[in-house]
Amino acid sequence: MTSHPRLVDVQWLRDRLDDPSIRVVDATVHLTFDAEGAHTESGRATYREAHVPGATFADQLADLTVHDGEAAFEAAPSDQFARVIGDLGIGNGHTVVVYDHVNGIWATRLWWQLELEGHPDVVVLDGGLKAWQDAGLPVETGDTTYEPARFTPSRSSERIASTADVEAATQDGSVLLINSLDRESFAGGRIPGSVNVPFGELVDEQGRLRNLDELRPLFESVGALDPEVAPVTYCGGGIAATAVAFALKGLGRDDVAIYDGSLNAWTADPARPLEQG
Repeated sequence: MTSHPRLVDVQWLRDRLDDPSIRVVDATVHLTFDAEGAHTESGRATYREAHVPGATFADQLADLTVHDGEAAFEAAPSDQFARVIGDLGIGNGHTVVVYDHVNGIWATRLWWQLELEGHPDVVVLDGGLKAWQDAGLPVETGDTTYEPARFTPSRSSERIASTADVEAATQDGSVLLINSLDRESFAGGRIPGSVNVPFGELVDEQGRLRNLDELRPLFESVGALDPEVAPVTYCGGGIAATAVAFALKGLGRDDVAIYDGSLNAWTADPARPLEQG
């Protein structure tokens, strides 16, 4: 079986909890849906109820998102990101282990933001807090903090796509737009020319990433591993898209960009077309 180079299991983390070069980060955001749409809530309260020993909490909603940007979850600018991450005690020399409480998409969102700002030493805990608890390992309550560190960002502009970039991509055969939502949502409305790799099909019933040998045919079937195309992933708000980018990273694609505004930004202008069916 082929393993993901940026994915770690609970035993790996358990063996390294006392390593001062490691920072464990709970990245949880709670996302719910009802008749009025999507709702998000910070995971800080559930973090305080139970977290991996030594884990700090990154409030992606409050601190790492631009709330008056192009869309609801626009990534914070580099200087803001660096200040927040540094205040959490994360410096450029740390190995960062990210996890969440739910299905991994918020962990991969923080993984992507760290890589976007030039920090390559980031791994995701497979299965998140559930896997940790299922293994019978202890948790902590309350808050864990570290002395502030210096984080110097170096943004990789090719890892993020704007609406203008995506508009151009719809007329450019060298760019592959990958919709990361479920197949029903994809059929209901997508950016023209998109293919579909649902993020929910990347994980098993326990929320763990499927083996790369299982995932490869899924990505091959839509042309995402073709070296002649540049993948751009998107979803509703730029969160689930990072899970697909993370899987592609494991399959050797280091050139995946996230359309950060995703459909929230695309559909803000009714003149922009959508394909259906």
